[in-house]
Amino acid sequence: MILMVSDRADSYIQFLTILIIFVFVLAVTYWVTKWTAGYQKSKTVGANMEMIETLRLTNNKYVQIIRVGQKYLAVAVCKDTVTMLAEIPADELCLSEGEGSKVSSFRDVLARVQKGNFLEKEDGRDE
Repeated sequence: MILMVSDRADSYIQFLTILIIFVFVLAVTYWVTKWTAGYQKSKTVGANMEMIETLRLTNNKYVQIIRVGQKYLAVAVCKDTVTMLAEIPADELCLSEGEGSKVSSFRDVLARVQKGNFLEKEDGRDE
């Protein structure tokens, strides 16, 4: 009888030990992922280049408008190539403040999904 109680206690201790190790590994993974994302973001943010708009043509073909310095360029992006199509004068573009850099937070997207407003834009218009 005492041997069975001892085995049961050992089983609980082993379970708690494994559970603590698992939670520790999850926490370390979370923090390393956050650190890596912050590091990569700081390396890719620049003042001289910016992607303004992207139009998807097919699965792996896009037309993008990018700003390089003070010039705006239209480029075709395919699976293996990037081709410059044209330089676009800045006065011909319809640029709205913050539209390209406005990113919805997960909380905002989740709130819209819960309300059933899947297509609602930030300014309240439906697409």
